[in-house]
Amino acid sequence: MNNKDFIQEVKGKREDLSLKEKKRIIQRDLFDGIDTKESKMTLCQLYARKNAQRPDVKKSTQQGRKYLMEALKQDKLGAKEIDSIKPSDAKEWAVRMKENGFSYKTINNYKRSLKASFYMAIEDNCVRKNPFDFQLSEVIEDDSKPKVALSEEQEARLLGFMEQDRTYQKYYDDVLILLKTGLRISELCGLTKSDIDFKNHTVRINHQLLKDKDGFYIAEPKTKSGIRNVPMNEETEKAFKRVLKRKQKPKFKEIDGYHNFLFISPNGHPMQESSYKTVLNGVVKKYNKNHEKTPLLRITPHSLRHTFCTQLAQKNMNPKNLQYIMGHASITITLDLYAHASEAGANREMRSLIA
Repeated sequence: MNNKDFIQEVKGKREDLSLKEKKRIIQRDLFDGIDTKESKMTLCQLYARKNAQRPDVKKSTQQGRKYLMEALKQDKLGAKEIDSIKPSDAKEWAVRMKENGFSYKTINNYKRSLKASFYMAIEDNCVRKNPFDFQLSEVIEDDSKPKVALSEEQEARLLGFMEQDRTYQKYYDDVLILLKTGLRISELCGLTKSDIDFKNHTVRINHQLLKDKDGFYIAEPKTKSGIRNVPMNEETEKAFKRVLKRKQKPKFKEIDGYHNFLFISPNGHPMQESSYKTVLNGVVKKYNKNHEKTPLLRITPHSLRHTFCTQLAQKNMNPKNLQYIMGHASITITLDLYAHASEAGANREMRSLIA
């Protein structure tokens, strides 16, 4: 395609530029080796091309890609040609996403994916710069709620209440196990009888149970680091033995080859994250109604995992050992917890060091 053809292609798409300026831009693109035809693909097309490079991904990743693509199609940025997208366009997109109810974390994840897509476009000489190369916190406020960790006293009050309450005592062992192992909720829900090793005092984690619109399915842990053997203390072993004695009537034989699941809901289906969220919301609401002077904040299944990890970090457990137990892919994730030591812990350590 010669310069005249390029000019004709550009004509009418940038009404604010003169013909001379358009010609200069085209000549610059040719000089820099920019593929001016490929640069006219839309953002949706670019994102689809990026995903095509790694088609064999986890089901959860496929679902995430689908959600982002749908969001792009519903926004005007998705139909915009990539060579015309400026940083201001990307920032305005982030603002619109926020106005449409997307969380800061979701927008940041989407932005990271689009940033990676544009880096591919740069490597392919489709564009020169990456419009998504900016700090999201400089555009929209990070209103993500901080993770909440229970104190040892709050943990004791929660377990004590559940153990005695007629409605929620049947979930006492589930919550205790989460608090004493730090398992992800999907890992707990996927546990089967064969995963509990009383001889070596460990819980074997090599899969997780998830659910989508098509039903339950088994997936590998979040990362390779998620495959691990989590130690059990005596209290945790007793809880698992009580769970094994439960009289449960599952309405399914197996899921993707796995059977004998330990945690079954009253309706015969596997327990899942939403089930435990409902339970914990109910526990906190009922507890606070009877303990107005010492209320508990909102608790989620992840709060229990965060509590486990935070308490061990505050007790100065070896970071690498804690990283292994938690199944963190990066030590940075684990070390972040060590940076949030309690005031009492900091006071105690300083006094001992300067004594």
